[in-house]
Amino acid sequence: MKKALITGITGQDGAYLAQLLHRNGYEVHGLVRRSSTTDVNDLRLRWLGIVDDVKLVDGDLSDLSSLMRVVRSVQPDEVYNLAAQSFVKTSWQQPLLTGAVTGLGCANVLEAVRIEKPDARFYQASSSEMYGLIQEPMQSETTPFYPRSPYAAAKLYGHWMTVNYRESFGLHASSGILFNHESPLRGIEFVTRKVTDGVARIKLGLGHELRLGNIDAKRDWGHARDYVRAMWLMLQQDVADDYVVATGRTVTVRDMCRIAFDHVGLSLDKYLVIDPDLFRPAEVDVLLGNPGKAKAKLGWEPETTLEAMIQEMVDADLKRLSGIR
Repeated sequence: MKKALITGITGQDGAYLAQLLHRNGYEVHGLVRRSSTTDVNDLRLRWLGIVDDVKLVDGDLSDLSSLMRVVRSVQPDEVYNLAAQSFVKTSWQQPLLTGAVTGLGCANVLEAVRIEKPDARFYQASSSEMYGLIQEPMQSETTPFYPRSPYAAAKLYGHWMTVNYRESFGLHASSGILFNHESPLRGIEFVTRKVTDGVARIKLGLGHELRLGNIDAKRDWGHARDYVRAMWLMLQQDVADDYVVATGRTVTVRDMCRIAFDHVGLSLDKYLVIDPDLFRPAEVDVLLGNPGKAKAKLGWEPETTLEAMIQEMVDADLKRLSGIR
C-alpha cells in the first residue's frame, strides 16, 4: 500500500486530496499544527466523511526538526505540500509570517524529504497569484512571473525552490500552478465563499446586503475536487515537471456573483454594496490559465463548470444556515 503525507490536510484542498488518495488505496497521513482550536480543525474531513480514514500527525512547517521526524516515521511514497498562510489580503498585514510559512515552509519540507526520504515524490502547491501583473493575456508555464502581494512572492520562492531541489538533488519534485479553485469547503474569507454564504443569508432572511471590493477583477475559477486530481496525476509521471491547472475561462467577480444570486431568484443589483476598504493595495486584474500542457501530458480535464460549482456552494451554505434561522 502506498503512503502519502499531506501538509494542510485540514484545508479545502487537503481534505479533497485525502479523499481521493483514500479511494485510490493509499494510507493517508496528514500534518497538523496543534493549537487551541485543534478540535474543530477536522471539520472538512468530517464533511467528506473521511476523518477516520486518515492519520493525523503533529508538526509545523516552520520547524524543520518536526518535519524530519514526521517524514522519518511515515516514510511516505508521496508528499503533498499544501499548507500555507493562503489568504492574500492577510499577507499584507502579516508579510513576515506569510514568508516564513508559505515560502520557507516549503523549503523546510523539501529539505526534510531530501534528508529522510529522497526517493519520495514531492508536490508543491504553487499559485496563479505568482503571475500578478500579467505579462501575457493567457498564462502558461513559460509566462514570466510578476507577484503583486507578499503571498504571491512567498509562493514564488517555494515554486523556485521546488525547481531547484529537482535540478540540484534529483528529487521527483513537481509544482502545480493552480488557478483559483473553490468548493463548499472553501474558507469564508475567500470571495467565492463570501458570496455564496452572503447570498444564502439574504435568501434565508439572515442578511440584507453583500459587501465586496473590486468586482471587475477577472479570475479563472475551477472546482477543488477536479484540481486535486491533477496534483495526484503529476506525481504519477515518470519525470517531474511543472503544470498550470486551470479551466481556460475567465469571469468577473460581478458575473460570478450574478450566478449565485440567480440561483436563488434574487437580484444582484438590489443587495450588492461596493466597499472601498475591501480593495487590495495592489490588484491583480485578470488571471486566465492555459491548461494545455496538463491536458496533453496528464490527460487531465476539469469536469465541473463554474455555474455548477457556484450553485453547489450556494446549496451547501443554505443547508448550513437553515439550522440557525
